Amino acid sequence: MTALRHILSLLVLLCALSTAQAQKRRVQNKPFIDERRFHYGFFIGLHDQGMRLDNNGYIDPATGDQWVAGTDRQNFGFSVGVLGEWKMSKHIGLRVLPSLHFGSKHLAFRNLRTGKEESQDMKSCYIGVPVDFKFSGQRFNNFRPYVIAGVQPMYDLVTNKQTKLRAKPFNFMLEAGLGCDLYMPFFKFIPELKFCFGLGNALNKNRSDLTDPTQLIYTQSIDRASIGMFVLTFYFE
Repeated sequence: MTALRHILSLLVLLCALSTAQAQKRRVQNKPFIDERRFHYGFFIGLHDQGMRLDNNGYIDPATGDQWVAGTDRQNFGFSVGVLGEWKMSKHIGLRVLPSLHFGSKHLAFRNLRTGKEESQDMKSCYIGVPVDFKFSGQRFNNFRPYVIAGVQPMYDLVTNKQTKLRAKPFNFMLEAGLGCDLYMPFFKFIPELKFCFGLGNALNKNRSDLTDPTQLIYTQSIDRASIGMFVLTFYFE
């Protein structure tokens, strides 16, 4: 959460600087760029993946072992993709953003009976296709704030390589965020912070892939897994 506080502080500082710069009228860069019906661009970004695990207190009847699990660190990754936006009205746009998210979620396991600790680095490569509505404010000088809300279906290409716990490859997420269009002399630069909340249980309880039955205890100890991300993105149009 420390990294998130730093990012939010930077965005607040950006908004404060924008407000200070907007006290008087200035020459507008790219004055007609928002009149286009369709907008295209690309983006790069950083994200932090998270997974909330609901432990159920399962005790192995053979050994008496009881395991608990959770994420134990920030899990930063890299995002890249392309942008297509349809201008629906002066202040509302519909965006489609085919994207790739490379990262991992580090899980820590602890045996409450013996104190033994283990870990799993749950790597992921998500293909996502977010569909967002963009609600923009009024442009002033070379700044235009906005908020977004939408959904994102995601598919993980590397779930078959997971061991102790395995996530379902398909997940569906709700999205909400905010950003600001910055109009440069030759292009539009758009920093954005977005929060993604997974729906449904992401934990794969069917572990027919396990050849060692003792490894099933990790899955048996968890009732539910919920994934989430916050993404700091930089768009170029």
